[in-house]
Amino acid sequence: MSDFWTSRTVLLTGGNGFLGGFIRDRLVREHPAAILTPRASELDLRDAHAIRAYLAAKRPNLIIHAAAVVGGIGANRMHPGRFFYENAIMGIQLIEEARLAGVEKFVQLGTICAYPKFAPVPFREDDLWNGYPEETNAPYGVAKKALLVQLQGYREEYGFNGIFLLPVNLYGPRDNFDLQTSHVIPAMIRKFAGAKERGDREVVLWGDGSPTREFLYVEDAAEGIVLAAGHYDKSDPVNLGRGEEISIRDLADLIRTRTGFEGEIVWDTSKPNGQPRRLLDISRAEREFGFRAQTPFAEGLEKTISWYAENRTA
Repeated sequence: MSDFWTSRTVLLTGGNGFLGGFIRDRLVREHPAAILTPRASELDLRDAHAIRAYLAAKRPNLIIHAAAVVGGIGANRMHPGRFFYENAIMGIQLIEEARLAGVEKFVQLGTICAYPKFAPVPFREDDLWNGYPEETNAPYGVAKKALLVQLQGYREEYGFNGIFLLPVNLYGPRDNFDLQTSHVIPAMIRKFAGAKERGDREVVLWGDGSPTREFLYVEDAAEGIVLAAGHYDKSDPVNLGRGEEISIRDLADLIRTRTGFEGEIVWDTSKPNGQPRRLLDISRAEREFGFRAQTPFAEGLEKTISWYAENRTA
């Protein structure tokens, strides 16, 4: 694999974001010829002309497309149009311009929001099309799933080597802790830590706590993505996860304990639960490129809470 990476100039979109930063850190260990991580001000992925000019100037031969417009249930409900358009247009144009520029390999990061709302558990990649996604994040999920169709079509017609990965819910240090746009773990950490500091008697959380979620530590996700970039060359989508689930209610109790909050949890059942269950079949990733997550959930959660405690003022 050293020969594979030392001859590669890698364009990593979203390389200055949460997941992208960890992918960049992991790529550094492979010593590629170059790692390009342009900010949006340097490369607007909504502008096909800008993409074409950038690829012509920098000539990457491997692209990892990690840039996305993302958020939790609240953000998805507020911006369904934006989440659909920007995620779709960025990917569609980047894939097309990569094909025209002769890029050797394209790694597209999808989302498990693309799975049907009532997909059989554990989610198997072959069930991806057997129903419509959960309504609160369907625009985001459908936009990402369209890119899978594009890559499969381009492989068949043009021989374009694009792969599609489906990371489960991510968490870890340097996550987004903004209560308006964050996902469930950072939102809970901030709510409980803030409530403890203020001396609040209760914390209000959305839904009834019954849904389950699977979580993947961000460093493990980066490891799986880099492994796939180097070892996987098929059209079939691949799940990246741990293969373990926890209920939102149990997750809340765990974070409440670890942040030291001693008050009550109040469940606001007027707010949506989201998808009832999320648990992945992770056998394809292990079989195809040897990926298994290494970070126990309790350890990853402790690292995330500690990072927030140390950096919350910033």
